[in-house]
Formats: sequence, C-alpha cells, structure tokens
Amino acid sequence: MTAETSGGGPVATRAEVCAVACAEAWRGAGEVLASPFGTIPTLGARLARLTFEPDLVMTDGEAALMCSTPPVGQPTQPGAGGDVVLEAWMPFRRVFDLLWSGRRHIMMMASQVDRFGNQNLSSIGDRQKPKVQLIGVRGAPGNTINHATSYWVPNHSPRTFVERVDMVCGIGHDRADMLGIVARYHDVRMVVSNLGVFDFETPDRSMRLRSVHPGVSVDEVVGHTGFGLVIDTTVSETVPQEVPVTRWPSPEELRILRDVLDPGGLRDRELR
Repeated sequence: MTAETSGGGPVATRAEVCAVACAEAWRGAGEVLASPFGTIPTLGARLARLTFEPDLVMTDGEAALMCSTPPVGQPTQPGAGGDVVLEAWMPFRRVFDLLWSGRRHIMMMASQVDRFGNQNLSSIGDRQKPKVQLIGVRGAPGNTINHATSYWVPNHSPRTFVERVDMVCGIGHDRADMLGIVARYHDVRMVVSNLGVFDFETPDRSMRLRSVHPGVSVDEVVGHTGFGLVIDTTVSETVPQEVPVTRWPSPEELRILRDVLDPGGLRDRELR
C-alpha cells in the first residue's frame, strides 16, 4: 500500500495503521490467550505483547505456549528453525479451559458482518443452495458466547458489511440478548477493516464508526457499508462530519513492525 504521512510524524502504510488498530483491541487485556487470525491481526497481537500488553498469552498454533514473540511467517514448531522459545505444553483440550472461563480474546475474520456484529464465514447466498461455499461455521458460535471476540475485514465493501448476514456463525448482540444466560459471557467488541475501526458502544448495541484510518473519508466508509452506521449514541443512524482518525503508529511501533515482526513485508499483501 502507498505510504501515508502523519504530518511531520512517522510515515506508515495503511497496513501498518491497521496492525496498530488491531493491537489496540488487546489493550488492557492482561493475562488472556490472544488468538489472532490473519497476518495483520497476528502482527497486532504480537505488537501489543511487545509494547503495552506484555502478559498476553500466545500459542505456537499447535500445542504449546510461546514465551518468545517471533516474526510472522516464521515456523513456530520445535526443530523447524527460527528463534521460537516454548514455555509450556498446551494440548487442544486445554484451550477450552480458557475459552469457557472467558480468558481468551480472539480476532477472527468475517466474510460478512452486520450492524449488530453477527458474523458469517460459512456460505454466501441461500443456505440450501449457496452461491459460494466458504470454510464453514468453525468455532464461531462457541467463541462469541464464551469470551471476547473481535473481527478483521481486509476488504471493506457493501458485500462484507451487510444489513443481514446470509448465515449466522458468530453471534451478534441482538441474538445474544435473546439467548439470555447462555450468552452471559458474550462480548463482541470491535471490528477493524481496511477503512476504519468500529465498535458497538451504542444503546441498542449496533455498530458505531469509532475512527477512520488516515486518508479515508467518512463518506468513503458510508459508501462501502451496506447499513447505517452510528457514532453519536444519542442520534441513531447518523454519522457526524468530524470522526476521530485512527492513531498513527509510533516510531517504536514502526521499528518493531518492520524490523522485528515483519521484515519480509507480509502485512502489505493482506490488503486490497
């Protein structure tokens, strides 16, 4: 992506801005299992661990916890090379101990997401005869009712930010309300896209435009969204003219992203 300047500050690409926005999803998390999916969310989690959230717990993607924070794209299994340091065995069944206790914050991807945070990554079109078959429901229902969940959408468009998802995989705020005590740990927190950052801090828990990325206009976000966004919680379906801008990476964060976590530049390949 084209480099963007912060007006005298560090120069960053859109991908780097997105990585920092993803890192902010874990601010204040403490000692929880961070489970990011995708290159930029992985960079965000590892950046958070190396800066403001050193207690974040991360796995090697197999069956062990890492006490090191390796670059993306580097093998993490023992004997595969690299500088990965493992500190404990964690078989898959033990993940559920953290999952069911709420001590996990996952950032999943979404093929579709709607105004209340319902997510779809299973299929597009009619369920009985879908136009496109995707990866399936996976663990999205259990994730969303048991612990904090955020989403990463690298291609923000009316086809991804939709009025109603074609199939509910991850449970949004409206459906969680109907589940009652079953969803007592439901916590869909944030959506980060290539255009901005969104949350659900509104009276009816519908999606709010929290910030636009540098170089992105409010009109651009609105035009790429298939439903009305909220930012002023007292005025539904209204987006004011002045919206906060997603913060720039600091010089130290840029150094970590470029020299430590992603010297190969994989981050720029994830954005369209």
